[in-house]
Amino acid sequence: MSKGRIGFVGIGMMGLPMTGRLLDAGYDVVAYDMRKEAVDRIVAKGAEPATSPADVASKAETVLVSLPMPDIVRDVAFGKNGIASGNRRRIFVDLSTTGPRVAEGIAGEFANHGVISIDAPVSGGVSGAEKGTLAVMVAGPQAECEQLRPIFDVIGKYFWVGEKPGQGQMMKLMNNLLSATAMAATAEAIVLGVKAGLDPFIMCDVINAGSGMNTATRDKFPKAVLPRTFDVGFATGLMTKDVMLALAEADYHKMPMGIGNAVKATWLQALAKEGAASDMSRIVEMMEEVAGVVAGQPGGRKA
Repeated sequence: MSKGRIGFVGIGMMGLPMTGRLLDAGYDVVAYDMRKEAVDRIVAKGAEPATSPADVASKAETVLVSLPMPDIVRDVAFGKNGIASGNRRRIFVDLSTTGPRVAEGIAGEFANHGVISIDAPVSGGVSGAEKGTLAVMVAGPQAECEQLRPIFDVIGKYFWVGEKPGQGQMMKLMNNLLSATAMAATAEAIVLGVKAGLDPFIMCDVINAGSGMNTATRDKFPKAVLPRTFDVGFATGLMTKDVMLALAEADYHKMPMGIGNAVKATWLQALAKEGAASDMSRIVEMMEEVAGVVAGQPGGRKA
C-alpha cells in the first residue's frame, strides 16, 4: 500500500539514493531531472517520470528538490515550466544548499502562490544518502514540518531548527564551514608530517585516538585520500560555494571571520587548481605539490 505521492526534482548523486529510499519505503515518487539518463535510472526503480518541474508539481502536492546551485533552485521553482506553474503543488521542500537569503526569497515568493516553503538541507554525503543516515536540517512552520517527518525519517535524522525560512540553510552552512575547515587543515597537517618523515597512515591512527580527530581524519583521509581514490563524492566547486555562502552570512551579520576567510582563500586556490568538478578530497594535492611529497599510496596501507 502506498504511503502517498511525492514529487522529486534533481536525480543526481544525492537525489538518486534519496528517491530510491523513498521508493523502497513505500512512497510513490514522481521524478524529473533535465538529464534523461538520470530519470531513466530512477524510473527503473519504480518512479513515475515527469516532463518538467511543473509536471511534477501538477502530479504531487509535496515536491522535494535536490539541486547543486542557488540559481538552479530559483529557476526550477519559478522559471518557465517551474514548480510554481504546477496546479497541485502545496509544499516545496528544498534539500539543496542555497543560503538563508535565497531561502527567504523563495519562501516569500512561494507564499504569493499559496505554497509553503520548507528549507531542509542535508549533510552526510552520498554514503549517508544511500544508508539513510543524513542529518536533515529542517526550517519552516512546525506543524507542516512534523507532518513531513516520516519522509525526512526515511532520508536521515530529522532536526527541526526553527520556524524562520533560511534557518535550516544557516545551520547547513555552519556545518559545512567546519567540514571545509577540517579538510583543509588536515590536508596541511598530514602533508607537513609526511614531509618531516612521518607515515600518513600512522598519523591518522594517532590523531583519531587523540584530540585532533575530525571528519577528515576519521573518514575522508582513510577512505579517499590515503588510498588515492579521491572519491568522497562532493565536488570542490560545491564545497567552495558553501564556504563562500557562509562567509557572505558573516558579512551580512557584520561578524569578522579571520579563520573562515583563511579557509575560503584555501578553497578558492583549490578550485583554481583542481577545477569545480574535482572531488573535494583532491585539495590535498595542492599541498603535496608545494611540499614535494605524496600523502598515501594507491590501494592504501600495505602490510
